[in-house]
This record gives sequence, structure tokens and C-alpha cells, in this order.
Amino acid sequence: MKHNKNLKTVTGLAVATVAAGVAGIAQARQGGLVEDTTATLQARNYYFSRDFSDIVGASRQSKAEEWAQGFILKVNSGYTPGPVGFGVDVLGQLGIKLDSSPDRVNTGLLPTHGDGRAADDYGRIGAALKMRLSETELKVGELTPNLPVLTFSDIRLLPPTYQGASLVSQEIPGLILQAGQFRSGSLLNEAGDGPMRAKLGHVPRLGGNAETDRFNYAGADYAFNDTRTSLGAWYAQLEDIYNQRFYSLKHSEPVGNWVLGASLGFYDSKEDGKQLLGDIDNQAAFALLSVRHGGHTLYVGYQAMFGDDAFPRVFNNVTPLGNEVPTFEFASADERSWQLRYDYNFAGLGVPGLVAGVRYIQGDNVDAQATNRGGPRYEGKEWERDLDLGYEVQNGALRGLGVRVRNAVARSNYRTDINENRLIFNYTWTLL
Repeated sequence: MKHNKNLKTVTGLAVATVAAGVAGIAQARQGGLVEDTTATLQARNYYFSRDFSDIVGASRQSKAEEWAQGFILKVNSGYTPGPVGFGVDVLGQLGIKLDSSPDRVNTGLLPTHGDGRAADDYGRIGAALKMRLSETELKVGELTPNLPVLTFSDIRLLPPTYQGASLVSQEIPGLILQAGQFRSGSLLNEAGDGPMRAKLGHVPRLGGNAETDRFNYAGADYAFNDTRTSLGAWYAQLEDIYNQRFYSLKHSEPVGNWVLGASLGFYDSKEDGKQLLGDIDNQAAFALLSVRHGGHTLYVGYQAMFGDDAFPRVFNNVTPLGNEVPTFEFASADERSWQLRYDYNFAGLGVPGLVAGVRYIQGDNVDAQATNRGGPRYEGKEWERDLDLGYEVQNGALRGLGVRVRNAVARSNYRTDINENRLIFNYTWTLL
């Protein structure tokens, strides 16, 4: 990915332009295009720290630690009157370095220049033209998709975006049909955009010419049984790298004061076209069961990888795999993993806005040789424990301010061990 050398000037002008547009809309709220316009500005302060031990791989960096401030501006217009409506969505993003050094870079919060230093600031502004006919909507431009085959990965300072087209149709009650093509992507810590690459399990495959300017997808989700049950079927192609099929079943069942839930999924992935990463053979199955009573929610999950390779995805995105967690993916070749998770909402104890959770996942049976594409063959094992605490201010001048704390400990016998801490502050202003 390329960085903009005049990034500070460009992002400043971009944000000023969008702000002026918001002001203009506020003064001219007439007609269908502007009367339904919404605008928000989110401020996100993010501290991220990872300590590494028993390091595996070429990098000898023992710590990644950075602190940054981000701003995300969203302006979504309404539609022009008539059978076919037209509108525009604008997304502006700006990230500012607060603390970093060459020996602590690569947290994913900030871009890193060729001299090993993090950028002072970075950002981008993009727009998507949209058209609506009945219950069908077409968007072309800067997009933030949230799909089972390309999940919205807002896991750092700024979310990634993609450039292309998406089509969503809801003409039949309960049925959502989607399709689209993306021609390029902007990573979560990049200002520019460029070709898309792949990641297999925890290993980025970024070398050589393994990149493409086509991500194609199509899928359907159907909800019934008073929307308590849904079925999904999807196809995705990262052209010349891999293609993938995904099938899902979700169900929620009230039983007295309890609510039982289940999320089941299966992926089938193969190499595609020119096979820029060679042969790819992976099947992934997961089941995540839950039971909720009052403020208590307990989850139990199981996940299994089959085939010769780890799970493929677009770099650097998360997936809806049942055991996908912040630090380890538990998606290496032949891996089997189990999860136990407990969440609690303190509203029942008179503290609304306060939530907490603890999660433990253990994986084994990893084909470490296949995962690392070489080396001796042995069984890889790993585990991760996550603690999360979040609070959103409910009243007063700071109402809506969110604070989140996360601590993660991850250990493995075939990849680098990690101790991780995050502290995140979020506040969103409604401008329109």
C-alpha cells in the first residue's frame, strides 16, 4: 500500500470540505435528498500494547505499543423523490499519532514508513453514490461491507474500506440477497488503497505477486419463525487466489425466562484461477451455543479445520468463525478448538451501561508444518484467555462516552506468545 506524502494537508482539506458540506445540508434541508440526511462524528482514542515472548519468525521485535487518536465522519444523504431515488454517502477518516517509536511499531493503529517510524497522521475521504428502486439498493464507491465472507473489521483505530459496488435486495419479506465486486481495498492502518491480498490462518501471504483487483461475492440470508431462525448461503472469490462457499444456520429460542441460541457455520475453500498462492484446501466448521438469563450469558463453542491448509481470508480481516478472537484465530491447518465464554450485563444490579466478559479458548491438533509451510511436522497447541470490561456513561454532560478495557493472554508451542492490553475511549456526536 502507498502512503500519501502530503497526507496532513490532504486530510485537513478533506475533513474541512466534508464539514462545509454538512453545514450546507443543515441550511438547505428541503426535498427528499437532504431531509433524511444524517451525519455523525466519532472520536476514538486508542491505546494498544502487545508484548511478545518465545518469538517465532523473522521479526525479533519484542513489543508493539502505540497510542493514537482517530476521527470518523459519516454523512449519509437521503434519496431524491421518485420511483428511482439517488443519494450519496461520504466517509472521512483521520488518525493522529500520540505516541510511538521505531522499536514499538506495527500495532495496526498507525502506518509505518520505510524508515521504521510511524506516520504522524494518516487518513482518507471517500464517497459512494447510491440508487434505490423499491427495496433494492445499489452503491458504487467507498464501502464498508459486513459480510460472512468479508466481515466489517473495525478492530483498530480506523475501519478498513473497499472500493467497488454492492447490491442489496429485500423485495421478499425475510429474504436478503446481496452481490458485489470490490476492485481495491484500504487497510485499517493505511491512507491509500491498492490490490487485495490473502491471509491463511495467522500467516499473511504478502510476498511475490499474490495480489488481485477482484473480490466477487453473492449471498442470501433468509429469516423466518418470527426472525428467530435464519439460513445463509454465500459464495466469494478472491480472484486468482481462492474461492469460498459459506453456509450458516442461526436460531434463538425463548424458554420461560431463558433464551437459548445457536450459530452453526461451514466454509469450503479452494484455490482459484492462476493459483497465486498455490493449492489451497480448507474446510472449516463451527458451532457456538449460548444460554441467556437476565444479565447472564454463557457460551460454549467448538471449531474444526479440515483439509491441507489453514483458513483463508482477505488480509487483514476477521471472520464470523465461532472461535475468532482478538489475538489468535484458532484456524490453522487441522486445528480443533473449544471455547467457554461468560458475559454479564450489570444493568440488573442497577449499573446500566456496565458490561464484562471472560473467555477461554484452547486449540490442538494443529499441523504445524502445513501451517508454517515448512519445517518439522509436529502437533501445534495453543490457548487464549480474554478479559473485557466496558462502560458507557448514561447521564450528564458525558452521556454516550464509552470506555473499554481488554486484557488478553495467548500461548502457543508453534507461534509467538502474546500478552496484550487495550484501552479505548469512544464518543459520537450527532451532527444531523
